[in-house]
Amino acid sequence: MQVRDKVVVVTGAASGIGKALCERFAAEGASAIVCSDINRDGVQAVADGVAAQTRSLAVRTDVRREEELQSLVEQSLEAFGHIDLFCSNAGIFVPGDETVANDDWQRIWDINVMAHIHAARAVLPHMLERGEGYLLNTASAAGLLSQVGSAPYAVTKHAAVGFAEWISMTYGNRGIRVSVLCPQAVRTEMTANTQGGGVAGVDGMLEPEDLAQTVIETLAEEKFLCLPHPQVLTYMQRKTADYDRWLGGMRRLNDKFADQYDKTSG
Repeated sequence: MQVRDKVVVVTGAASGIGKALCERFAAEGASAIVCSDINRDGVQAVADGVAAQTRSLAVRTDVRREEELQSLVEQSLEAFGHIDLFCSNAGIFVPGDETVANDDWQRIWDINVMAHIHAARAVLPHMLERGEGYLLNTASAAGLLSQVGSAPYAVTKHAAVGFAEWISMTYGNRGIRVSVLCPQAVRTEMTANTQGGGVAGVDGMLEPEDLAQTVIETLAEEKFLCLPHPQVLTYMQRKTADYDRWLGGMRRLNDKFADQYDKTSG
């Protein structure tokens, strides 16, 4: 998929990865970009910033609420007629182990998993009717590997990848293409208070603009895995080749970084 002349919707667009994607899609010649985020002022600033290059719309959306994602899709269709690419990008990090409070487990589940499901429910009927459409779901390398220091993040990102896989295998022969974005450390608000990106930064920290380049390349090739850190593929292969050996290595990594992570939800 080439982004030029396409209508694109991006959630989590006020900063970080979402902002970088909106700016890159505008530079690539998207015909319209709908910028969505819970941060009303921030997302309006992003929409205003790309308005010189393309049509844009800012929509304040709380992705935890299905009705607001439905409204986002409806407003996008009303403004621009169709949606070619929906980037479900919002996400949060909650540190801690199995004792993280239930409310925090629910909050990260609603944002990191259910938001993808609600977005698909909202946009897929329109895409299936047209016989084409693209979903780019932001997960994490943690969804393919795991996350030292955060059981909630590891679990929800695995679920996000699993849902993207299911959408691809269920609707791929009906014109729906899916990519899942799985970076390691990226310089965003999520990593701002970590030293070098924490455990996710073992292979270096990317700028959001660098990640956006990988997204453009992945969309052009219509590949499922979007890996801004290419080492992740090697780690996946090692994991599946010898699961027990891989777990042993992850235990050592856990011990190395244990003092950087709070074992509670904070």
